Amino acid sequence: MPSDRPQPAFVLVRPQMGENIGAAARAMWNFGLDRMRIVAPRDGWPNPKAVAMASGAGRLLDEAQLIETTADGVADCAYVFATTARARGLTKPVFSPERAMALAAEKIAEGQNVAVLFGPERAGLENDDIARANAIINVPVNPEFASLNLAQCVLLTAYEWQRAAGEVVHERMDMAKSDWAEQIEIEKLAEHYEERLGEAGFFFPEHKAESMKTNLRNLWSRMPLTRADVQMLHGVLRQMVRWKERG
Repeated sequence: MPSDRPQPAFVLVRPQMGENIGAAARAMWNFGLDRMRIVAPRDGWPNPKAVAMASGAGRLLDEAQLIETTADGVADCAYVFATTARARGLTKPVFSPERAMALAAEKIAEGQNVAVLFGPERAGLENDDIARANAIINVPVNPEFASLNLAQCVLLTAYEWQRAAGEVVHERMDMAKSDWAEQIEIEKLAEHYEERLGEAGFFFPEHKAESMKTNLRNLWSRMPLTRADVQMLHGVLRQMVRWKERG
């Protein structure tokens, strides 16, 4: 059974190639979406080529709803988006994928069912399909080559859904078997360098010594050092001193 996670239904309208259906399933599952509806697939259903292409997302194909018409595919939905490069003379609000999925998240949070229509590979959605949608999703692509592959469009929309659902961490630091250094460790490192650099005559002329030490400490404070970094920098200085003493 599909998960209970709140999400839009992705409706593939008259998809032509099983490989694209499988790739779309894989793209959906990459972002935790599993409510796929398939309207009148050209090559029938089930389709072994779709299973082969799904590559680990076969469950979505097993649980996908096979539906005869676009109207049936969105019958239980209060709001429907249609992905298309052009409105074809129909007056409708047009959203970027980012704004569309933000709106979808708002409506789903209110308890409404939302669907996104994706058209067949050859020519996309027909006017009859688009007329059943409340709004259009228009991807800002190269106008000289506006056609997106079905799975690409699904992937892009699914990613924007995950962003809208607040599940994208925009920046993080992966720690490699070390913690951030504490201030006392940075202080000891600064003292070590000041001591050895002083012995080497680095702080010259004397009247500039204090400002040079302050700049050096400021350098350490600006660097996001881990404990492993601090240990390495201590080791570097110790080895340089040993090398000098051997000379």
